Amino acid sequence: MATVGALTRALLRSSLTHSGRQLSAAAAAAGGHGEQAARTWKILSFVVALPGVAVCMLNMYLKEQQHSHEQPEFIPYSHLRIRSKRFPWGDGNKSLFHNAHVNALPGGYEGHEE
Repeated sequence: MATVGALTRALLRSSLTHSGRQLSAAAAAAGGHGEQAARTWKILSFVVALPGVAVCMLNMYLKEQQHSHEQPEFIPYSHLRIRSKRFPWGDGNKSLFHNAHVNALPGGYEGHEE
């Protein structure tokens, strides 16, 4: 059994040194490959990525212009806006990132008495 382990270690050691020589020879032969790859990625960044971001921003801007800015109808569902404990900030009724136009309180939107 010990001879099998010794044989396995010897084969692994020889294969590692042989593949290491091949890798270092391939890297030396490639030479300026890193410079070419950096140049390719730089070109791709300016030609593909930046125009892609600009198109996405334009799309978002145009969709926002078409979007309705009306306040949604308040429907007092029993499972929403449950306040079993007051919030530890402000008046205790508004969440931390409360938006009066979009987020309704348990009694309805602020400023709209119906």
